[in-house]
Amino acid sequence: MRHLLVMTGTGALGLVAIFIGDLANIYFLSLLEERQALVAAVGYGSSVLMLTIGIGIGLAIAATALVSPSLGAGHTVRARRLSANAHLWTFVISSVLAVLVWVLIPQFLDLLGATGRTRELAVSYLTIAVPALPPLALGMTSSAVLRSIGDARRAMNVTLFGAITNVILDPILIFGFDMGIEGAAWASAMARVSVMLIGFYGVVVVHGLMGRPKWRTFLADGRPLAAIAVPAVATNLATPAANAYITAVISQHGDSAVAGWTIIGRIMPVAFGAIFALSGVVGPIVGQNYGANDKARMHETLRLSLYVTGAFTVVAWGLLALSAPLIVNQFQASGETAELITLFCRWLSPLFFFLGALFISNAVFNTLGRPHVSTALNWARATLGTVPFVLAGEAVAGAPGVITGQMLGGVAFGIIAVALAHRLIDVIGDGSTTAPPANGRVNATVDGILGLSPATTQAGAGK
Repeated sequence: MRHLLVMTGTGALGLVAIFIGDLANIYFLSLLEERQALVAAVGYGSSVLMLTIGIGIGLAIAATALVSPSLGAGHTVRARRLSANAHLWTFVISSVLAVLVWVLIPQFLDLLGATGRTRELAVSYLTIAVPALPPLALGMTSSAVLRSIGDARRAMNVTLFGAITNVILDPILIFGFDMGIEGAAWASAMARVSVMLIGFYGVVVVHGLMGRPKWRTFLADGRPLAAIAVPAVATNLATPAANAYITAVISQHGDSAVAGWTIIGRIMPVAFGAIFALSGVVGPIVGQNYGANDKARMHETLRLSLYVTGAFTVVAWGLLALSAPLIVNQFQASGETAELITLFCRWLSPLFFFLGALFISNAVFNTLGRPHVSTALNWARATLGTVPFVLAGEAVAGAPGVITGQMLGGVAFGIIAVALAHRLIDVIGDGSTTAPPANGRVNATVDGILGLSPATTQAGAGK
């Protein structure tokens, strides 16, 4: 528990800091004359950016899933090589993605339902923000490697100093240089460059965990990285895809509803940043104990993580419920925007516990070589757990019903994910070098769904 809380605490500080940087963008823009259109434009832009950031998160997960077991098993040379090649693959993939998204910005905004002045502002924002994806993705991979080493403080510093950069530059560029939404975009872009530089410093200079790149090993390591990264990326695209769908539905209720949804999207990660951080901590801890053949501690890590998630949720809910009027006033929200913010803070926020349970279970699946379980559960939640609930909620209560349906739809999938994670640890958590028995009841259930053979399981686990 001590190790879990220390790693989570430092990770939460760094994550909450960068989420506060994003929240600062919205806050400063809400002080300008076109506040509703500006906030809605950032909301549309964020829906696009979150789809790209999901790629970076998936690549970082792959780095953790391979580097942490190597470190736990004492294979430092292999860990250095994997770290170097994970960074190189991250740069290549994120750069290609950034170019594609940059070219297709107008089409993405059309799909989300952005129109008029709001669409024009969103185009300006994304034109600047999208090219900053590669440095952000590299920073996330570096942070993942630092967490795999167990260096909680430097992993925290990666995002902490990026957030500080963002908060300092926001008012200077938005107000001092009168750049408006473009100033917010430039502040975020420069913050992401600082994230990359600080991450590189920790991995390369402090720990020396960056081997010399070689073309042969770069290509060879691409396959095991892809075995984790592809399903992990698919997993992490589920939530942004669901949010984009919700944005498109809620856009039919006007900019005030989109503005409310945008502010909620910034409040949520700040309030529940500790749970986001916890989900990032579970993977390295489980991975090291997997490499060290300690199944009991893997179960313990998952169990204690859920206790901590519950405690964090209760505290966050209390603070949000009490501060709802203050949040509404600070963002100068009114009408439906204020109604949506209050609804989330007072009544819907405790349901985040089930999303947290899903995120933590995802980390277990990814680290133990079953990332496809994460993919299946997340996309099931993003479709079966989102679309019918959102449509039903909209039919009953309009925009408030959309957000209520979205939160209710995740409950069942959080419960299912935890049950599967514990069962998976029972099957392959012994860390043996042989694949789990194909006739095991649990293994047959999971592999039957995924279509994985024992050989695939062994390779996917990074053995």
